[in-house]
Formats: sequence, C-alpha cells, structure tokens
Amino acid sequence: MATNFYLGIDVSKGYADFVILNQKKEVIEENFQLDDTFEGHNQLFKILSDFYVSHPVAKLFVAVESTGGYENNWFNTLHKLQSTMALSVARLNPFGVNHSSKASMNRIITDKQSAKYIAEYLISYPEIVNYQSEDYFATARRQWSSIKIFTKQKTQLLNQLNSLLYIANPEILAFCRDGVRLWTLLLLQKYPTALKLSRARVSSLSKIPYLSKARAEEIIGNAKESVASASDEIIEETITTLVGQIISLRKIIARQIKLLETNVNLPEEVKLLKSFNGIGTYSAVGLMIEIISVERFASSKKLASFFGLHPVFKVSGDGKSGFRMSKKGRKEPRNILFNVTRYSIAHNQFIKDIYINHLKKGISKLSAMGAIMHKILRIIYGMLKNNSTFNAQIDIDNRNKSKAVENQSSKIGIERRFQKHDINAPISRRQNKMRKKNDLTPKTS
Repeated sequence: MATNFYLGIDVSKGYADFVILNQKKEVIEENFQLDDTFEGHNQLFKILSDFYVSHPVAKLFVAVESTGGYENNWFNTLHKLQSTMALSVARLNPFGVNHSSKASMNRIITDKQSAKYIAEYLISYPEIVNYQSEDYFATARRQWSSIKIFTKQKTQLLNQLNSLLYIANPEILAFCRDGVRLWTLLLLQKYPTALKLSRARVSSLSKIPYLSKARAEEIIGNAKESVASASDEIIEETITTLVGQIISLRKIIARQIKLLETNVNLPEEVKLLKSFNGIGTYSAVGLMIEIISVERFASSKKLASFFGLHPVFKVSGDGKSGFRMSKKGRKEPRNILFNVTRYSIAHNQFIKDIYINHLKKGISKLSAMGAIMHKILRIIYGMLKNNSTFNAQIDIDNRNKSKAVENQSSKIGIERRFQKHDINAPISRRQNKMRKKNDLTPKTS
C-alpha cells in the first residue's frame, strides 16, 4: 500500500524553497533551496529519485502557489516527471494557503515556512486540491502509439506480401528493393500474379500513377518470362486482400500523422526539435516520449548512455580494441534516431558534411552513422537544455572552442602526474610511437 508524502514548494523569482512532510505533518526532508536553472531542476530530479529509493512505495503530492508565472518552470518539470514517478502536481491559489496558515495561528512568514504551509495545506484540504491528472505527454503519446501500432501492422503485411510475391510474381520484387511504392500496390491489386500480368495491356498499366509506358512494357515482358510457381485463384485472392489492407493502413497512418502535426496540444519541446532539418513531428514526439524531461540528464553523455549510444571499448597494455556502440537500454529511441540520421544525411547539408568527413577518415558507413546519431543527440540535448531552435553556427563555434581548449591543455594524462614519460623506459615499439605522436617524450639535451 502506498504511503502518502507531501512536497510543498514556495517559489520566488529565480529560486524556490522545498520541504517534504508525511501524513502527520512531520518533516521528512528538511527544507532545501534550489535555483530556477537547468542545474537546479536536474538536482530536484536527483533528490526525488533518491527519495523514491528510500521510500519505494511512496506517493508524493506536490504543489506550488500561483505566483504570476514564476512557478511555471517548476510546475512543468514536475508535470513531465509524472510519467516516471508516482507523484501528482497541483497549482494552488495563494489566498487559500494564506488563510490556512492564519487559521493555524502561524505568525512567522519566511520562504522556508511558506513551503511548509503549502505542504500542510495539501494534508488538511485534500478534497479541494485539483491535481493535474494526465501527464505532460499523454495526448501526444496516445497518437504516437496508435501510429506505431498501425506501422507495425503494415510492416507485417508487407513481409507476408513479399513471401507470396516470391512464388506468384517474383519479377515485381526487383522494383521493391527500396520499399513497396503505391504504384506497385495499385498494380498488384489488378494483376496479383505473373500469369495475369503477362496478359495485361501496356495502355492499362500506364494509366497507373507514376508508372511510365517504358516501365509498363518492361514489367509485362518480365511477366511473360516469369518463373512463378503459383498462379491459382486462392493466391490471387490472398495477394489482393493483403494489398487492400496495406493501402488502407497507409491512408490511416497518413491521417494519424496529419492529426499529430496539427495537434495544438503538442508540447513546446516538439516544436523546438522540428527546427532541426531531419526531425519531423512523428520523430520529435517519439524522442520526447523517451526523454520526457531534459532535466533528468545532467549532461549530454548521460542522455547518450540512456539511449545506448555511448561507446564501449577495451584498453589493455599498448592498445585499444573492441570499439562499438553499447546498445544498452531501450531499442525504440535508437530506431527513431537512426531514421532521423538517415534523413539528415540526405537532406541536411550541415550533417551531411560531418558524415562525409568521417568517411574520409576511413570509417565505415555504419560506424559513421553511429557517430552522427551521437552528434544529433548532443544537438537535441543542447536545444532542449537552452530552450532554443537549431542553429548550426552555435555548434560550429562550440567545436572551435573545444579544439582550442584541447590544443592548450596538456596531453599528459592525470595518471602521469607523479612522473613524466621516461625516454629510457623499456616500452614496446607501439607505445614508443604513441608517445612520439603525442609529443609526450621529454626532450633530450
């Protein structure tokens, strides 16, 4: 059975005071103060995470006073955290809290005491507190989940269709290497087997949108020489039914995505992410459903680890080996980011240039894509943390600063702080090359 606790927050301009009470109005977590900054919100997330570790069956009721907008940042952060934590958030009328504190004969008014009064108000008047019941991404999550289910169903039907075409109309598969286009589906609705297709007229096929006369002639010619092993009525009916369902699902998915794009209740974070050329509404919503709140992650490295994009490798003796992406954590966010990366490489010149630079270094295409996924995730983190749209120049400036700091800093690691590299050390040839390359060997007089 859940144990109720109450978090009172007294918000001031630029900071807030917090205190946690139990049902008996006893202080469980002494008053603490946090600034209204990213670091402050991240620290609140850590404090609450530790609280739930200490109280695993806790249900936390949280409230802020309505103070003309100063409370909005804290309220939104806590609202998002409802997705991952057992807490309910409310915004209170300050007059009610004020009269409640007066009725209890309290005369001391400080930020610290005000936070406690808010928590006590939640305990004394639960029937009149209106908690925000739905989490921040509830509407977007429902729509996104529906699209995901329909897309999964379409993929299953396409796989089934491909297996049937292999025996009934195999030559058509040559036109499906990059995906099954609409013209292919419309063609298969009328001519599901190679036998039927071989009897079709060029004029009939060329009426199908995006199917040229030359291609129609090629398709009919291939069908006449087909090696298909099945052409009975049952397989015709099965293929026709599958194609009809796939076309129907394509329309449903298109309508759902359009509804998602025109949904006025989409979180502001989604609009920020869409400013990056390569992230559409569907991808932005999917990413934010996974991230929930950027305040949960103290750095871009933490977010990369959450996505399973951080590199893992083995360092032993003179060499490093086994470099790869960890791929730990949920698979779904990596799938979304992979598709974003593919689109960005093709349509975002800024990302395309970085990708080409990786290839020039001799990195394989998949490894380069992994590096781009990590890069895009760091960009996403920066956009969300700073609440700003994508600006390529900011990233360029940051990279230049990083290079300058790297050039100025000592190349000798902290592990060599007690002794510089000795030229007379009996090291291997590989280690000697590494030291010379990094200019780590002391100069001889």
